[in-house]
Amino acid sequence: MSQQPETEAVKEYLLSLQERICQRLEAVDGRGTFIRDSWQRPEGGGGVSRVMAEGGVIEKGGVNFSHVMGDTMPASATAHRPQLAGAPWQAMGVSLVIHPENPYAPTSHANVRFFIATPKDAEPVYWFGGGYDLTPYYGFDEDCVHWHQTARNACRPFGEDMYPKFKHWCDDYFYLKHRQEPRGVGGLFFDDHNTGDFGQDFAFMQAVGDSYIDAYEPILKRRLDHPWGERERDFQLYRRGRYVEFNLVYDRGTLFGLQSGGRTESILMSLPPLVRWDYDRQPEPGSEEARLTDYFLTGRNWLEAAND
Repeated sequence: MSQQPETEAVKEYLLSLQERICQRLEAVDGRGTFIRDSWQRPEGGGGVSRVMAEGGVIEKGGVNFSHVMGDTMPASATAHRPQLAGAPWQAMGVSLVIHPENPYAPTSHANVRFFIATPKDAEPVYWFGGGYDLTPYYGFDEDCVHWHQTARNACRPFGEDMYPKFKHWCDDYFYLKHRQEPRGVGGLFFDDHNTGDFGQDFAFMQAVGDSYIDAYEPILKRRLDHPWGERERDFQLYRRGRYVEFNLVYDRGTLFGLQSGGRTESILMSLPPLVRWDYDRQPEPGSEEARLTDYFLTGRNWLEAAND
């Protein structure tokens, strides 16, 4: 592939990815469909939001595509690149969050994105980012191992160091500092990715994007019929509060979207439909609820543990 950034090729891939993920999830859900909501951004660009609510399995899910542009990079995008301040830019990506109704089925998040800036009298500067992470409420070892095995397989053609590096980055990024706990069991996270070989970098983003549904779909199918009751639902809603806290306090995508004048409804579609906060709630020692934080949310190496 050409070393010059191929913006249109990236856009075509992202729109295809959005469609393929929606089709696979609709097939699993069996009842719900993703409605299509196209929007335009006054400052330049727009997107297509695909949202499902009250499906047979998915209580709320969103798979968003956006392609926005402007004359001056937002502060969140130039924090590490002050030389790009004032440069015209484009950003595009697919971002999704799936909140199943069944407390035994984990929430999942994924995104892949591409930024390109064109400083005056200089070559374009691009980078890719993305990844995916899993947030269970009641954990299962086999789900965590499958999730991480799929992530490692996606990274392996690009170097043996890629999965460990981006797994560690994911653990660091999806961490609630004020709670001193991870948001979930991790996965992959990468940002500012530019090796100088556009073709290779684009291929890596595609490998990550394509592998998300292969990682998540089998887990969702395994858990969608698991019996649950009021206790499990109550705990799920409480733990969803952690998800909201992270997205509103730490998430780079949320900050970028709001700072760049993005569409608020699309930016905040990641939030669950129902959630609760309880004052100083503590799980009963030895319970399945306590096991979530004591065993699953510990940043462990799931693939190493599986081989023990």
